[in-house]
Amino acid sequence: MLAQEIIRTKRDGQALNEAQINHFVRGLVDNSWSEGQVAALGMAVFLKGMGRDEAVLLTRAMMNSGRVMRWPDMPGPVLDKHSSGGVGDKVSLMLAPMVAACGGYVPMIAGRGLGHTGGTVDKLEAIPGYTTTPDPARFDQLVRSLGCAIIGQTADLAPADKRFYATRDVTATVESVPLITASILSKKLAAGLECLAMDIKCGNGAFASTPAFAQELAESIVAVAGGAGLKTRALITDMNQILGTDVGNALEVWETIRYLSGEHREPRLHEVTLALCAEMLVLGKLAPDTAAARVKLQAALDSGAAAEKFAQMVTALGGPADLMERPEAYLAAAPVVKAVKAQRAGVITAMATRDLGVAIVELGGGRRQAGDAIDMRVGFSAVQPIGTRVAAGEPLALIHAADEAAADRAIASYLAAVALGDADVAAAPMVMATIG
Repeated sequence: MLAQEIIRTKRDGQALNEAQINHFVRGLVDNSWSEGQVAALGMAVFLKGMGRDEAVLLTRAMMNSGRVMRWPDMPGPVLDKHSSGGVGDKVSLMLAPMVAACGGYVPMIAGRGLGHTGGTVDKLEAIPGYTTTPDPARFDQLVRSLGCAIIGQTADLAPADKRFYATRDVTATVESVPLITASILSKKLAAGLECLAMDIKCGNGAFASTPAFAQELAESIVAVAGGAGLKTRALITDMNQILGTDVGNALEVWETIRYLSGEHREPRLHEVTLALCAEMLVLGKLAPDTAAARVKLQAALDSGAAAEKFAQMVTALGGPADLMERPEAYLAAAPVVKAVKAQRAGVITAMATRDLGVAIVELGGGRRQAGDAIDMRVGFSAVQPIGTRVAAGEPLALIHAADEAAADRAIASYLAAVALGDADVAAAPMVMATIG
């Protein structure tokens, strides 16, 4: 079977069969397909699309391109959640221990920051000693004994996706719904999940900037997951402003600790976390409906059970045993903290959320190139949400920076990204739609 004939088939708008897709995926792994051929097929799919059956075949083939985890004799359902990425999205850090405290088992294999969006693995690495790369036997043991473990992606899970994504990233073919679907689900299926909750972020800080694109992506993921045997529900959630009050790696761990301990739960962050956790409990038959699931989850928070799961996970993966009690002793603080002061009195009416994510990268809190080191200390805290009425000179947020010059640049970026008006603004719903 020739690579160029498979490319020609898709170029001409025809569906690829199972043998052709398997040949392509093998070529990704053994390098029998050149970079040019991989790029050409990616562009052909981008332009001509893929049917649902093709997307299922591609997903399954990429899942089987490496190690596939199994969880035999697990005493409860194996569940996970995936987010399409946003600014201030630290939901995974709270969600995994909350679901574990309610009887679920969450083997979460998370990613690093991508572009203007932060990564769960980067946030966890702000905790001294926390290892995101335990060996497979240790990961298995931790999930079974604690109910959750959050680690980084490993090279042997869906390796075909890693190569294909790297090529798509540099050939302007990332924004293809069937390819995004196969990329996400191949890794989740390789993790041996029974059920998945998808969080499709939608808005000016999200990859899916329009409701139409978010709906298309959510429907594709739910349908292809179902075709591949993975029960999935997708929530489309608002990303037209920063999620929570803190952005930046160490700062988001701080907010997680305050959330789990009950010290501070920002309403929008609390709503999306509860909504996703509830879907996971219902999918896993740990609750009869989302209302009952929310009661169970709130009890896990109020009793301290979820906080205890997080503390146990951190300690088991090499972090400090008293992180919850003494976060200030472990989470690095930026040397410069300055307020972003409102230029006039008014109401916060809008945020250019992607621009604020880029400002975090420019502070050093994200990567310009893949190998860049991250400054865990930097970011924003005390972020005021849309709808807040402020007086002139009142802080819109606090900037955490490595030096005065970087702080001043971030203040200018923040002021440019936040609009102030005079009329009150109604709060947008956090969950915009549920699919599946």
